[in-house]
Amino acid sequence: MNDMAYLDELTDRYPSLEPVKESIRESYEILKECFSSGHKLLVAGNGGSAADSEHIVGELMKGFVKRRQVPEDMVRRMEEIDSQAGKELAAKLQGSLPAIALTGHPGLSTAFLNDVDGLMVYAQQVYGYGQKGDVFLGISTSGNAANIHYALVAAKAKGMKVIGLTGKDGGKLGRCADAAIIVLEQETYKIQELHLPIYHTLCLMLEAFFF
Repeated sequence: MNDMAYLDELTDRYPSLEPVKESIRESYEILKECFSSGHKLLVAGNGGSAADSEHIVGELMKGFVKRRQVPEDMVRRMEEIDSQAGKELAAKLQGSLPAIALTGHPGLSTAFLNDVDGLMVYAQQVYGYGQKGDVFLGISTSGNAANIHYALVAAKAKGMKVIGLTGKDGGKLGRCADAAIIVLEQETYKIQELHLPIYHTLCLMLEAFFF
């Protein structure tokens, strides 16, 4: 399927997501521009949303439903360095859309928590990793997670675009993000149940476009 067909399929399968279809499309366009210009995605959340952050990165950094073949020029360069290793790498490496989950750096996170302020761990990573043109995807079911808001402020100050994936009334994240996907549910588990098909669809759309 092409990229937009995945979005239509999503709302066919989940009619309750029809009201956020345009915000999903808007978020997709931001991500497409980011990756097209050689930039990266930073993702963060808490609890179940931290797990979602890791899940999203897993779908972007390797093949999702497609076999993402390594370009021929890369194959040639690897084989010039080491013929045998190059052939093995060419057979198994897969095309990636660069994405980092800010949840997976315990040494840095615990050092900053202990030495400075745990609520600003994500903001510190955004400040350190982020560049103008990158995107920060913040996930918060309430939209009011303080550590996500601090990261949002740092991201915008760095010239990054911000996408919010949230619920309830959107909270601070919904109001401040460049694009906000606000699931129309109130209970945390129901919001999280709808976040998964949304970010799966975004990953499918991006894979269809780039690969």
